Amino acid sequence: MASLTFEQLPQAVYEIQQKLESIEQLLIQLNKNQPETDKIFTVGEAADFLNLSTATIYGLVSKGELPVMKRSKRCYFSKLELIAYLKKGRRKTNQEIEAEADAYLMKRRFSKR
Repeated sequence: MASLTFEQLPQAVYEIQQKLESIEQLLIQLNKNQPETDKIFTVGEAADFLNLSTATIYGLVSKGELPVMKRSKRCYFSKLELIAYLKKGRRKTNQEIEAEADAYLMKRRFSKR
């Protein structure tokens, strides 16, 4: 490694900073591209994640509405399954409903011909 003079030091620090920022951006991109890993929640953690009370969690489990894993009288929940459960409850926007209706009507018109 070449020795630096005092006058070259600011430029060297600047170059190091630029390289560090570049590495940071690459790491952020790499992290975004990785699939989300699954995590196992307890009843309390699932309640916090879903913003529900633990009593509500137990109620949903007893009705069979919430995906659950049971082991030795304890309930555990998969984070990915809870996210899928939330996504099932998604309501369509008016624009999406209108687009589906238009597509249905167009399909029906062409099938009658």
